Amino acid sequence: MKAHYNIIIAGAGGIAEAAGLILAEWSAVSPTIYIGNRTLEKAQRVSEWVKEGTTKSCKVVPFLLDANTISDEMKGIFEKGDALLDCLPGSLAPKMAQFANDFGLYYANLTEYVAETDQIIHLAKNANTGFVLQTGLAPGYINVLANHLFQKFCRDFDVEAVDTLEFKVGALTINAVAPHYYGFTWSPIGVATEYVKDAIAIRDFNKANLPSLSEREVIIINGLAFEEDLTSGGAADLPDALKGKVRSLDYKTLRHPGHYAWIAEQLSKIDPKINPIEKLQQRMLDSIPHVEDDQIVLYAAVQGNDSEGTLRRREISKIIHPQRVGHHQLRAIQTTTAVPLIQSIQWVLENRSKGITLQSNISPKEFLNGAYIVPVYGNV
Repeated sequence: MKAHYNIIIAGAGGIAEAAGLILAEWSAVSPTIYIGNRTLEKAQRVSEWVKEGTTKSCKVVPFLLDANTISDEMKGIFEKGDALLDCLPGSLAPKMAQFANDFGLYYANLTEYVAETDQIIHLAKNANTGFVLQTGLAPGYINVLANHLFQKFCRDFDVEAVDTLEFKVGALTINAVAPHYYGFTWSPIGVATEYVKDAIAIRDFNKANLPSLSEREVIIINGLAFEEDLTSGGAADLPDALKGKVRSLDYKTLRHPGHYAWIAEQLSKIDPKINPIEKLQQRMLDSIPHVEDDQIVLYAAVQGNDSEGTLRRREISKIIHPQRVGHHQLRAIQTTTAVPLIQSIQWVLENRSKGITLQSNISPKEFLNGAYIVPVYGNV
């Protein structure tokens, strides 16, 4: 941050603690950070962890955050806050956005949930402050990167439409063992949700809803083989923004080979009409461990003919590993998710934007080379 702000972080999980530490350590002017959680003890632990981890002087205040009611303490903090970073589960995003709207806070969230995003668009479309939705890694950074590739391809080759725009992300363990070839590095409910809900894409220049896990393929990135398949949420608003301009557009999640076959086996044993997300989550939790050593693999590509008819392709791939911030080591999923969230809130605070900002509305050049983004993702 280039000026002092009062930043409220809703949640006290892994992304919330990373956001707090990065704000404290990397901001040009240290903010005052408020960390709210439904369990006060957890908010207190994260606040102490942030203060112990930063090499700078930064005020970090824990408080009890109830998504269903407003206490006097919450009201006091919201009234003096400048921005709310929503790191809570996606199901709570509309409630957090309502708080932000009611108290005149700038707001950014991480959720890939489509229905909840639509609710926030409706409630905040005429807000006097800025709301940036679906920030994070995927949706988030990967969508801005894909849009950057599309725009640059059209400028460089003097065209207005392309054949394909594809973008993929995998939050993966370094190693993977049979039979599931996976380890949890982030929210199990988030994984189950993206495997079950439909994916939004573009086919033949038109927006389309496609079943998740219905287009499995193998891709080689930096010489390593991964499996990719359609999952929900990761496309953000690009199918709306680029329909008519791209023949085929989709977001796919990357996994180690063998994982999707195991997931298909689990889904075959679940009634798709009776709580499939919860049942898949439980089956995964019964077999798949949580793992600390992680990596983020991402890939984006655009392909089409140039103005003279020559077929062209542009690609960007990155593999990101855990990183030390201040005195603490952060997992790759923490840094890659937290810094787009922070970069987004800095942008709306400094530009005093109003209403809804979606991923296609973000200036790729400014965002991808932002002060919080580059230390994690590198320059583009």
